Amino acid sequence: MEAGAQESVGGGGAGEDVTVRAARKRFERLLAVRCKAMKGKGAWYWAHLEPVMVADAGSGNPAVAKLRCSLCAALFSASNPSRTASEHLKRGACSNFSSPSSATPTPTPSLAAASAAVDPVPISSLPPPSPRLRPHYPPSRRRSIPAPTPPRPPLVLSGGKEDLVALARLEDSVKKLKSPLASPAAALPKPQADAALTLLADWLLEYGGAVSPSALDHPKFQSFLNQVGLSSISPCQLVLSHLEARYLEVLSDSEDRIRDAAFFQLASDGWKSSATSSDHTLVSFVANLPNGSTLFHRSLLTTGGAPSDYAEEVLWDVVARLCGGLVDRCAGIIADRFNKKALLNLESRNQRMVNLSCQLQAFNSLIKDFAHQLPLFAKVSANCLKLANFVNNQSQVRSIFLKYQLEEHGHSRLLRSHCSTGLAVVEDVTEFARTIQMAVLDEDYKVVCLEEPSAREMAELIQDGGFWTELEAVHSLVSLVKAMAREIEMERPLIGQCLPLWDELRSKLGDWRTKYGIDGGLVDNVIDQRFKKNYHPAWSAAFVLDPLFLIKDTSGKYLPPFKCLSPEQDKDVDKLIMRLVSPEEAHVALMELMKWRSEGLDPLYAQAVQVKQHDPSTGKMRNANPQSRRLVWETCLTEFKCLQKVAVRLIFLHATSGELKHNSTLIRWMCTHAQSRAAQKMAFLTVHSKIGRRDFLSDEEKDAELFNMAENEDASAA
Repeated sequence: MEAGAQESVGGGGAGEDVTVRAARKRFERLLAVRCKAMKGKGAWYWAHLEPVMVADAGSGNPAVAKLRCSLCAALFSASNPSRTASEHLKRGACSNFSSPSSATPTPTPSLAAASAAVDPVPISSLPPPSPRLRPHYPPSRRRSIPAPTPPRPPLVLSGGKEDLVALARLEDSVKKLKSPLASPAAALPKPQADAALTLLADWLLEYGGAVSPSALDHPKFQSFLNQVGLSSISPCQLVLSHLEARYLEVLSDSEDRIRDAAFFQLASDGWKSSATSSDHTLVSFVANLPNGSTLFHRSLLTTGGAPSDYAEEVLWDVVARLCGGLVDRCAGIIADRFNKKALLNLESRNQRMVNLSCQLQAFNSLIKDFAHQLPLFAKVSANCLKLANFVNNQSQVRSIFLKYQLEEHGHSRLLRSHCSTGLAVVEDVTEFARTIQMAVLDEDYKVVCLEEPSAREMAELIQDGGFWTELEAVHSLVSLVKAMAREIEMERPLIGQCLPLWDELRSKLGDWRTKYGIDGGLVDNVIDQRFKKNYHPAWSAAFVLDPLFLIKDTSGKYLPPFKCLSPEQDKDVDKLIMRLVSPEEAHVALMELMKWRSEGLDPLYAQAVQVKQHDPSTGKMRNANPQSRRLVWETCLTEFKCLQKVAVRLIFLHATSGELKHNSTLIRWMCTHAQSRAAQKMAFLTVHSKIGRRDFLSDEEKDAELFNMAENEDASAA
């Protein structure tokens, strides 16, 4: 604390130097502008306004650049010369000025001498205001130039030099009375003002980290409050007075809703990033309720890669807190980084839990699997890396490439060549394919080919159609998997949709293999390995118990899709159901499962569950009644006493752990204030608000979309 205090105290002199340098720089710019204006290259008012440096009242050092009227010696701020000219000269505040078109009056010798000085002028050298009289002559007499008035001695005031500062303030007050600025808005009534300040405080609390509470002390923000009729208020008064009450309100509501639910699923994300980074990361814990709502519980700040046993301890502690001693209320856990052993360890503590790996992470990992295991990936990434290093490191070729890149894309940069999987360089070569091909055809590149064999080798590679076909195949495969991952991230599927998702992936990859004529054996092996790593028997059980996937047979019945399961998956359904019920109920549950397999659901209810409607936001057809999948089991299928208990616990479980993306500013803010209870409470309100608004994108992503929209509008206008 002492070191921090000493450091802040020691920074005062540097701040003063910066202020003086900025004032000098502004003063010199004003002199340059005035010099051009006097030569007929600028605005008319510079003939009457002179830049001067004004000293600080305390230190006596020059501290600010100002403008002085050469006609009446009044001082003004130098921030807006044109406004000064308009208000002081044109509006008649200066009694010695007639009009811009009149001949420029000659300032008194003392003022002229002062204005000629280039060095900063101390305020003590300013002469007192001296009225300038305009001579009047009879019409019949010829005008003659009167002799210059001898300079008056400087005015000595009783208070000395500091009286000049008081005199300047007095003149400023006189000018404000002559031409008053817009007055602040009338004060709002107290109820309306309190409501406005409460909304402002809520916004600040729910955007913790992105907007610093101390920013409320900024003079312009305080001026804004005055302009809209609100009184100035300190950050402590505005934020901290609302923080505790708002935090307790939200926390109590969340705990009540979790307590009212029969069971919940604990979702945790952030472990994946902490496993590969030495920096701080934020691990979040949320509760998914059967009614489809999601409630934030807490965030944990971790450093470096957290070991699996530590993560297990933290997760179990969170489960115990949320369950209040009734651990069976936790239907399962889903996290973004755990191996099967860790998940089984957590399940062994409660036989009724279903612990899953995140499907979004599975699809992202599948891309890395392709990059490491497919020979086609290795060949294409090696060629792209060789090409990128050649373009980046050969100066003549680099200049040619950047020239065409600037013409084609409006910006230029080097190709990314430092990536463990080689995916970044593959994306860059694909994006700038036309630029690379144009660079090879350039006459200057042909000259390089005469001197360097490597240039000829790269030219042969770039002009080889097979290289571009293989590159397109690799890029399209990555794009295909990324598109499905993005859809998973936006749709947030339930575990009953896991098997259909992987079947959809296999179908799309079958079309990809056919298009590019690639042997599917290796690709299928990679998919099967990743599928086995992430597969859980609950996928199969939820798939056949979810009324959304019932299939109408020839007799008109809606039956569960057992025929879509493999024999091993069919056995997994029996085993899981037996684990999720008591030993006494296991036999009954299997009998009910056989009845469900043969009879299914009443056709009218099955059709009602499967009704879809158009979603205008995405343009897709979506399930019109998503909660009816669970409600059918609780209200219409009451004859399945044991199977009902399993179904309602399974079919609401989520298949992804990622609820939201933390902003980098929030993480940095939490790291800085890790020991502050107030900061932790603000972070709680921030994340809770984002989840409540279903705002799962980070501010960086939203800013990128905003800037892209601006660029598209500019392009359309052009």
